Amino acid sequence: MAASVDSAAPGTRATPASLTAPVPWVAMYHSVGDCSDDPYRITVTPARLDRQLGWLRRRGLRGVSVAELLAARAEGRGRGLVGLTFDDGYADFVDHALPVLRRHGFGATLFVLPGRLGGDNAWDPLGPRKPLLTADGIREAAAAGVEIGSHGLTHVDLTKADDTVLRAETAGSRALLEELAGAPVAGFCYPYGTVDRRAVDAVCAAGYRYACAIDPGPLTGPHALPRLHIGQRDTAVRLHLKYRLHRLRRRPVEGTP
Repeated sequence: MAASVDSAAPGTRATPASLTAPVPWVAMYHSVGDCSDDPYRITVTPARLDRQLGWLRRRGLRGVSVAELLAARAEGRGRGLVGLTFDDGYADFVDHALPVLRRHGFGATLFVLPGRLGGDNAWDPLGPRKPLLTADGIREAAAAGVEIGSHGLTHVDLTKADDTVLRAETAGSRALLEELAGAPVAGFCYPYGTVDRRAVDAVCAAGYRYACAIDPGPLTGPHALPRLHIGQRDTAVRLHLKYRLHRLRRRPVEGTP
């Protein structure tokens, strides 16, 4: 499940092919475990995740990290690839998500919070407290071939952050993660999916080669990639509809291979 970032990855000048290709299909997951108390609908059970990844495989699709997806598309070989992302860095990723990914031979990107190592999802006012990965857990995921990306330092809305906080959440989190993982960190993910031009500029200035949002509208591009939320209710029928609608809704944007 090793992830790679090609030298022609996002941020470079778009080729004619990239201007006609649809925006990458990237799925957004969060926690994998018990979803009996889940007011935000951010959790899928391991069994549901297994069925969802099986749905991809039966259709000739393969889940990969965002870095691998974008590098492959830049080389014209991205057909059949789907980006898989897991936000927040929940501890259950190693226990529940990683074994399912291995079973299917899929890769993924895990967006973590280096300012909350071993903490919990204190930013959520409702629902149960979910433990986050420790430094050792992040290293374990990286050793298994999972791409590690930044979700900011502490999970704050970057559109409301002052300049000092914005730099810490973007450049600061990247420096900490690179020291922790001993490898370059190429990707960023906007907490809450909220993004504006100032946040995009900060992410670019911090040296990230791509960033994921949710539905960034006119900001869509290599540093504001749209994603589709995948939850416990997403059966085969719903996945089929989401996959089809994504290709209809998302128009190509210059700079996205």
